[in-house]
Amino acid sequence: MFKIILSGYNGQMGRVLKELINDSEDMEITFGVDRSATEESFTTYESFSKAPAGGEVIIDFSHHSMVPALLDYIENTNTPAVICTTGISAEDMKRIDKIKDSTPIFMSGNMSLGINLLISLVKEAAKVLENDFDIEIIEKHHNKKVDSPSGTAYMIADSIKKACQEDKSFIYGREGNNSKREKKEIGIHAVRGGTIVGEHQVIFAGTDEIVEITHKASSKKIFAKGAMSAARFLIGKDKGLYDMNNIFGEVD
Repeated sequence: MFKIILSGYNGQMGRVLKELINDSEDMEITFGVDRSATEESFTTYESFSKAPAGGEVIIDFSHHSMVPALLDYIENTNTPAVICTTGISAEDMKRIDKIKDSTPIFMSGNMSLGINLLISLVKEAAKVLENDFDIEIIEKHHNKKVDSPSGTAYMIADSIKKACQEDKSFIYGREGNNSKREKKEIGIHAVRGGTIVGEHQVIFAGTDEIVEITHKASSKKIFAKGAMSAARFLIGKDKGLYDMNNIFGEVD
């Protein structure tokens, strides 16, 4: 059995992961880490600074404020980690880039197979349509999501930008912008409401025609299953920074 440390144990994704891991035949949770470590029936710690060494892989679906202590723990214990938390600071990303030279790290702004397929599709679309089509991204999430735009929206926007020949700039909403839209822009817009699990729509708007590529998540289980697949993937891996392309066997 793979021993998993679950970061964000009491969060929405943590609860989904607990259910799926408990039902799995090859994984078990050795302990949890959560800012609200309230469950007396299982060992949880408020921070990685208080957690003991143990576990083969960390799965992290926490809050970006928890990431510095998580990175300290990874450095001190050389524990491989699947980092799914979004909104991570540039400083913490620099630390991750350093830690990968000694410990395997898996990172993705979205663990869904469908989202990663969407990214592949929009990259190809951008190569064909960038000269004659305006590009806009709309993402929708539940009213408890704190970071905006979503990490997935950034993933999509960055992939489009890299695929385009002409340099693109990101525009977040259009309030107070009284000038007309420029060709070099990629618009990114966020919607927060209700219990929307996650929707991402990429619009290529041309003259008299529109191409839309959309992904809708109906359950958080798709993200949890992706994280579990990533944890299995990391077992026995050498140091380095990995993502969904490695699982799919793609070469970037």
